[in-house]
Amino acid sequence: MTGVLQVSDLPRAPGVYVFHGEGNLPLYIGKSIDIRSRVQSHLRNPDEVRMLSQTRRIEAIETAGEIGALLLESQMIKTQSPLYNQRLRRVKKLCSLQLIDEPDGSKVSWVDDQTVQPGITPDLFGLFSSRKAAKDKLQSLAQQHRLCLQLLGLEPANQRGCFGWQTKQCAGACTGHESRADHDRRLRDALRDLQVHTWPFAGAVDVVEKRGDWLQKHRIHNWGYAGTWCSKRNDFIDKHLNPTGFDADCYQILLKPVLLQTLEIQSIST
Repeated sequence: MTGVLQVSDLPRAPGVYVFHGEGNLPLYIGKSIDIRSRVQSHLRNPDEVRMLSQTRRIEAIETAGEIGALLLESQMIKTQSPLYNQRLRRVKKLCSLQLIDEPDGSKVSWVDDQTVQPGITPDLFGLFSSRKAAKDKLQSLAQQHRLCLQLLGLEPANQRGCFGWQTKQCAGACTGHESRADHDRRLRDALRDLQVHTWPFAGAVDVVEKRGDWLQKHRIHNWGYAGTWCSKRNDFIDKHLNPTGFDADCYQILLKPVLLQTLEIQSIST
């Protein structure tokens, strides 16, 4: 970790950087695979003159790799709430679409993380900051894929069919022109890219990153970041109060590396 004023002193390495103002106030937290280069780009950005005029110190925290930088950036923004960061701020409630198979067909409902457990509950789709955002997305998918607004719960039942059928934007599941089974298959296809994958391990795992002889192990459980063990310290850098809780940003960061196993993953002995 370094605290500097000269950009030339910043490392050409992955990690997190912090622009500090008066009284050590965090103004902006970012990450990069090349800290010095990224900070230099801030200095050339005319839209950031105000922030730069308030900066008194630049802090750099190196990591062994990009995943560690992403996880640390996300965690620091949530806990420190820097003045000029909007992205990655803590979301108070997560909403999703849940697909439930019933005898008469698939039903879509709006749920939040107070009633279901993302990462554990199956058949969840999308991570939204509000029920309205989830509803708007479902409305958009209905239009794109000619789905029935009535069957999706977006309109009350009407014998004449949904509004989409009347405007030729519904394939007719509400009027019998399309079977419910065909409609539900297309619904699942439309939702596929929004699927919230359940945690694929029995418990916590370590995602391993190496740079030279430097080793870091990022402990993850149910898509929640529980801290990083660092070989330079032979100890955890940070331990969070809720290490097993689902975190949407951690999920987005780790989804591909975990599912595709592009990084070494080690199970934790119990």
